Amino acid sequence: MKALTIRQPWAWAIIYAGKDIENRSWNTRLRGTIAVHAGFNYEKDAVLPRGVKRQGEEDIVRGAIIGLVDIVEVVEHSRSKWFQGPFGFVLSNPQPLRRPISCPGRLSFWEVPPNLVRSIYKQLG
Repeated sequence: MKALTIRQPWAWAIIYAGKDIENRSWNTRLRGTIAVHAGFNYEKDAVLPRGVKRQGEEDIVRGAIIGLVDIVEVVEHSRSKWFQGPFGFVLSNPQPLRRPISCPGRLSFWEVPPNLVRSIYKQLG
């Protein structure tokens, strides 16, 4: 299973606040389910779309896999309130984990170790 490390509060927004686009400067051919890894960095100045109430910085998980999401396509234009471009990974079916799984992240897509994949699927039943 592939994972993508995403800065907070964006990882939280994907799993819990309806963020349906992950903005990147690069394209991908990858489609399907990926693990969402909440990075250690927190963007204090991040501006969430109107009507989205962010969790407090002290309450947000960092350095852990927090859920799964499906990448269904990549776009260069979108009407989504979350799109900023230049590329947007279109996301669907967010699945939060009951308990975050601590692990280090990496740049770009990375392979989740088999023992962590088993832990993810145990939580999702």
